[in-house]
Amino acid sequence: MGVAHALPTRAPLPPAFVESLRGLFCERLHLSEAVRRQHGASETHFEVQLPDAVVYPHSTEEVVALVKLCAAHTVPLVPFGAGTSIEGNTIPVRGGVTVDLSEMNRIVAVNPDDFDCTVEAGVRREQLNEHLRDKGLFFPIDPGANATIGGMASTRASGTNAVRYGTMREAILSLRVVTPDGRDIRTARRARKSAAGYDLTRLMIGAEGTLGIITEVTLRLHGIPEDISSAVCSFETLAGAVDTVVQSIQLGVPLARVEILDDVQMRAVNRHSKLDYPERTTLFFEFHGSPNSVADQVAVVSALAADNGGGDFQYSNLPEQRSKLWKARHEAFYAAVALRKGAQGWPTDVCVPIGRLADCINETKRDLDTASFPAPILGHVGDGNFHVIFVIDPNNPAEQKEAEALNARLVERALAMDGTCTGEHGIGIGKQDWLVRELGEDGVAMMRAIKRAIDPKNLFNPGKIFAD
Repeated sequence: MGVAHALPTRAPLPPAFVESLRGLFCERLHLSEAVRRQHGASETHFEVQLPDAVVYPHSTEEVVALVKLCAAHTVPLVPFGAGTSIEGNTIPVRGGVTVDLSEMNRIVAVNPDDFDCTVEAGVRREQLNEHLRDKGLFFPIDPGANATIGGMASTRASGTNAVRYGTMREAILSLRVVTPDGRDIRTARRARKSAAGYDLTRLMIGAEGTLGIITEVTLRLHGIPEDISSAVCSFETLAGAVDTVVQSIQLGVPLARVEILDDVQMRAVNRHSKLDYPERTTLFFEFHGSPNSVADQVAVVSALAADNGGGDFQYSNLPEQRSKLWKARHEAFYAAVALRKGAQGWPTDVCVPIGRLADCINETKRDLDTASFPAPILGHVGDGNFHVIFVIDPNNPAEQKEAEALNARLVERALAMDGTCTGEHGIGIGKQDWLVRELGEDGVAMMRAIKRAIDPKNLFNPGKIFAD
């Protein structure tokens, strides 16, 4: 479980290595247990595992020097952004040095005419959008947390806007990456398409820092829509809510965001965010476009909702109303955990083809209704991705086993529908067995071969995606 415990026994870092680190980073080298614990903990159910040291580089050149030093002493490195990953992606399971990139937070360039920008890995998504606002541009990928761009690239993040704007895979044009042997490479240029050799950019996206340390990211941007409206609608049944989403997509409605929250999650949101929505399965929508196109989208979706047992379709284009709505959605995890005093959240996610979404969510809801603890459903249903949060007692092993069984059935259900074991959380240490089930031994063997070829000493975030 995610409770604090003593460091596992292992050899300390060599004194000469520590002195070399100190020479590189001075006061930006941290050896205290408090800082190390901050970088070895997770908001979810994974055990705390501390790094031996934490450093805060300020440039790609410093990362290169660090990598070469660690390679010479065979010391593992774990890249770290905001620490908001879900599947234990940044937990240093082999110790070593955690590379906290949060102070590499410079916006390098914005090219308004080309609708792109280049930022350092530690730039936060909210920071970027604040910078872009006066230029009439925005970066649409919104995983919920105020994550770093480098971390979002490493986990192939998506989020609430993915139904219209895609995921980090579509948003990234190129990367600057430090390889395990200390080379500083760029994976592509700024051109919108290229057929030049292997797609190194996509290889690094979602690699969770196992193949390289991302230090800069070049991103696609979008113009801020002329009109933005949000809407909320509760439903008599979960099936009616899911059918509304599927039918909207089938009719070609360009939904910008559509989030589902079941009755349990709505109860949590109302309590946590001081709202008074009906505690039934609810959809949160957002529509982008011209005033006329947004009005047309609202008319179509509201009619579909009514046909599927939807209640009052409340919509607004007032910024304060939209902010209140999406703030509540972004805090849904904490709202869920607050359902039980002293509880811990174990979030999981799957993604299925949109045509199987209703079946998958309905079967999952029936399964969760038998759980001995709250387990709300929420997610980005516009692209077939949804989450379950098991709200468990961290001191109750029986609940841990029950959650494991529920999670196993959820993933089996998604794979049987030709879906994936993780739509956006990544593999980390939490879903390694499911990766094999999803892609087969041969598919994972190819990933292992790539890892060995690029990182033969297994120093970059070892123990992630697959066991050593």
